[in-house]
Amino acid sequence: MSAGTAPSAVTQEPGEDPHQGAASSEPPAPPAPPTRDELLERLLGRATLLLDATRRDRLTGWAWTLGVTVFAGILRFWHLGRPDTLVFDETYYVKDGWSLVQRGYEADWGENPNPAFEAGDDSALGTNASYVVHPQVGKWLIGLGMRLSGGMEHAWGWRLTVALLGTLSVLLMVRIARRLFASTAWGVVAGLLLAVDGMAIAMSRTSLLDPILMFFLLAAFGALLLDREQARRRLAERTAAVLADGKTPLGWGPDLGFRWWRLAAGALLGLALGTKWSALYFLAVFGLLTVAWDATARRTVGARLWAWAALVKDGLLAAVVMVGSTLLVYVASWWSWFAHPQSWGRQWGAEHPDEGITFLPDSVRSFLEYHRQMWEFHTGLSSPHTYQADWFGWIVQWRPTSFFWDADLSALSGADARAACGADKCAQAVLAVGNPVLWWAAAASVLVAVFWLVRYVDWRAGAVVSGLVAGWLPWMAYADRTVFTFYAIAFTPWMVLTLVYVLVLIVGPPSMPEGSRRGAIIGVGVFLGALVAVSVFFYPIWSAWPVPYDFWHQHMWLKTWI
Repeated sequence: MSAGTAPSAVTQEPGEDPHQGAASSEPPAPPAPPTRDELLERLLGRATLLLDATRRDRLTGWAWTLGVTVFAGILRFWHLGRPDTLVFDETYYVKDGWSLVQRGYEADWGENPNPAFEAGDDSALGTNASYVVHPQVGKWLIGLGMRLSGGMEHAWGWRLTVALLGTLSVLLMVRIARRLFASTAWGVVAGLLLAVDGMAIAMSRTSLLDPILMFFLLAAFGALLLDREQARRRLAERTAAVLADGKTPLGWGPDLGFRWWRLAAGALLGLALGTKWSALYFLAVFGLLTVAWDATARRTVGARLWAWAALVKDGLLAAVVMVGSTLLVYVASWWSWFAHPQSWGRQWGAEHPDEGITFLPDSVRSFLEYHRQMWEFHTGLSSPHTYQADWFGWIVQWRPTSFFWDADLSALSGADARAACGADKCAQAVLAVGNPVLWWAAAASVLVAVFWLVRYVDWRAGAVVSGLVAGWLPWMAYADRTVFTFYAIAFTPWMVLTLVYVLVLIVGPPSMPEGSRRGAIIGVGVFLGALVAVSVFFYPIWSAWPVPYDFWHQHMWLKTWI
């Protein structure tokens, strides 16, 4: 009789093993602990593990990535110097960029400097500091682009940086979506959508800070996706080792070591913050997102205290690494302001010895005071503008921003107009409106993604809407501020990802029978073809082609676009 078994009367049947009854009362053997490979499949999924399993898969992935990137570059660099005048807020950032590479700080340009600047004459650049309200990273990059292009004489040189980063953003999009959806095909679709979107094209051809901001934000998101995968691979390996040693239950789970990709994300967010302060919201949202990924990973491997582990072991360290690296890079990005005593506000501390935090060095007190002034400007900006647009209309492109309209060309008539555009009346414009099919479908897709996130807790749904939460929703707190639809470029990649996410749901997983997916694949293909056709139709309006006035007017689908 086995230990712990109460005695009982057993009637033996003919031919029955007298020890069978005793053996059957033995408790079943405990299941073998999951192996590293089994944990990896739980944490990442089979499709992700097979994504780069062979050399051919890796080469194919990069070949498609580079092909889409080259296509995006053609759309962005073709006639980049048109128009050859400073458009919209280029009047600030291009001249500030050139001032930084010439003086080391943003200097004053005097009265009406644009005509001379556009002609290649920078003699109006003075030595007195100019008050500016944005950090320096984006303007430095614009200035360096002009320096690399040989000077400030050519309009394409003003826009070299934004065109390059806009093109590289498409490369990032392919790689990010490919990893997010564990599919090279869907990565290519996402990259193609960003490549042909009007908001992305117009902003990549206009030298503003916002497309630079978008690039750094997207790169930071990509770094966090790589961190997620690397951390889960570590968790699978270390958890399997713990379980193999018989150390159960797991409790908090194993340490994951230092997260270099998380550090990279923080540094990239520092560069984004050094371009525009709105990156702060992305730091907050991305930080919560990456810790949530850690929490679900620990729960998946069976850690009993997964929530506490994610908060204490992962969350606190993530806060230190990401916030710390972001702030360090941000402060370091002001190096030229600290290095040049002539910079705006640089001497405030010396001139106001009894104000501010008096025990700090003068330069630091000046730095903090300058930031206080910038904060007051941004929170109090309410000057009316023809193209200002309420934040809630951005995701449907209700009131896009017109960057350029050539009044001289539109005034031509007769033979002059026909020579310019082949019609009796001409138009030449840059309207920063997103592809309407893409944006309207993406706006509807947001509702689907939110439902899937709440109902099925799909981590991909959380990932694709994270950029909207960080880049769009915070603007509701600034309802009285003068804002513009082109700010939406900061979260445009996540609009694309949200749309692609819903297309993935429509088509279904590859494990489904091919026949049951065929109709969905055809429908999605037709939709994508129509979307690309709309981009072909709108491209002249995004890139300042001289066109007949009637052709331009055919693109004004809504009265609010004029």
